[in-house]
Amino acid sequence: MKSQFSAPLRKPQGLGENEQWAFVILPKEISALLPRRGRTTVAASINSCPFTVLLEPDGQKSHWLRISAELLKATHANYGEDALFEIAPVEQEPEPDLPDDLANALQAQPDALAIWQATTTIARLDWIHWVTSAKQAKTRSKRVNDACDMLASGKKRVCCFDTSGYFSKAFSAPKAID
Repeated sequence: MKSQFSAPLRKPQGLGENEQWAFVILPKEISALLPRRGRTTVAASINSCPFTVLLEPDGQKSHWLRISAELLKATHANYGEDALFEIAPVEQEPEPDLPDDLANALQAQPDALAIWQATTTIARLDWIHWVTSAKQAKTRSKRVNDACDMLASGKKRVCCFDTSGYFSKAFSAPKAID
C-alpha cells in the first residue's frame, strides 16, 4: 500500500563542512501503516524522484528517513522546503549489510554462523541494529560477543531489545537546525 505525505526537509545539526544530507520525520499516521515499528525498507519517492531507503525508528512511534546529498541534488530540494513523499513497504526486505566486526565474529564461531544463516532477514536486521546501536565501542564489542553466544546457543532473535526505541528511548531522529 502506497502512502503520500508532504513534509519539510530538515537539516541535521553537526554536519561537517563538506557534508550535506537532510531528513524527514514521517507523520505518525503514515508510519503506523508500515509493517513494523523498527527498521524497515521502503520504496519511496521525493518530488517524483524514486529511491529505496531503510527507515529508522524515531523513538516516538514513528520513523525518519535520511535523504542523501545526491538525492537532494537530483530533486532540486532544499532545506526547509516542503517535499512530496510517497512510500510503500518493499515486497521483501533486502539482506542488510553485515558490519565487519560482527561478520568476523560469526566466521570465528561456526555454530553461531549456522544459526545466523538460518534466521530471517528481519531477524538479522534486528541483530545488526542491536549491535550498531551501541553508543560506546566497549558496549558494541560486548554485543558482538553476546550475539555470537546467543546465536550459538540456538537463539534466532535478539531478546529484550526494543527495535522501535519507544520503551527504551534508545533511538531518535537527528536534531534539526531550526
